[in-house]
Amino acid sequence: MGLKNYQYNAILRQYDDRQAMSRALLAKRRAEVDAAIPAYHELENRIIEGSIRCAEQAFYEGQDTLDALRKENERLSKQKQELLVSFGFPADYLTPAYQCPDCKDTGMIGEDRCHCFKQAVVDLLYRQSNLGDILKEENFSSFSFDYYNNTEKDHVTGMTPLQNMHRIYDTALSFVKHFDSENSNLLFYGNSGLGKTFLSHCIAGELLGTAHTVLYLTAFQLFDILGKAMREEDVTQAASAEHILDCDLLIIDDLGTELSTAFTVSRFSQCINERYLSRRSTIISTNLSIQDLAVVYGERNFSRISSSYTLLRFYGEDIRLQKRWKTSKEVLI
Repeated sequence: MGLKNYQYNAILRQYDDRQAMSRALLAKRRAEVDAAIPAYHELENRIIEGSIRCAEQAFYEGQDTLDALRKENERLSKQKQELLVSFGFPADYLTPAYQCPDCKDTGMIGEDRCHCFKQAVVDLLYRQSNLGDILKEENFSSFSFDYYNNTEKDHVTGMTPLQNMHRIYDTALSFVKHFDSENSNLLFYGNSGLGKTFLSHCIAGELLGTAHTVLYLTAFQLFDILGKAMREEDVTQAASAEHILDCDLLIIDDLGTELSTAFTVSRFSQCINERYLSRRSTIISTNLSIQDLAVVYGERNFSRISSSYTLLRFYGEDIRLQKRWKTSKEVLI
């Protein structure tokens, strides 16, 4: 997991805010109770004074005194609750209200991070991944093989689109399973509408769910950020460019749809090389053929991709058209 200090600090600020809100709410309620029930404050003082007195005596008199203190405190605490209820307040009105009662909004249970803190990390990473709510719909659970036929075999692979998709799907699962132990990269290529982006989302969702940093960018967004980052005054874009290079998984979608220039080729080379050298995984999806990739981005970049990426070709019938056709038929019926 490659969370940056500023990301952790953002989460820690959330916990600081939670604790501040809890203290403010408790202070407000205590003021209400003190104004409405003067006797309540007197009971609290009796508990405090008795605790101090018994603690001093327990040093000389032992366990019996401590047991007596415990029983007296229990009696007075019950009396406090009864007093609150008698004046129309809930019995737990002055009990601190925590969003997470397990860690009392500290983010820690003993020396370990609380489950709520781990979830906060995942939530932050989802927000920063550029994927938003789309992963709720596009994930491994919703993936369907129904759009890939099992009759026509590809003359290159000898497999039907369905067989090929099962192979690609298994490769994607393996990529996720061994993500932390293997430095793998994937290139999804083939015509549009065959599930390349969908499968990228499936992988992203699984890794985000295990608190890995994932960044999804279209090729246009990627080169726009890298271009703006060259301006020294653009601090925000510089931070974004840094995140592009050091996130656990970078997904570059629709490579080849951007206007190809010497700049984009140079920045693309820098990006994939730096991520390769730092052993950070990348997934690239493109509608370009392997031959066109070599032409557009140069032999050097193509050599890097062909040697360090698993090349997966998508083929079959356009899924978007199939869905549109199915919808139009249902409307006619």
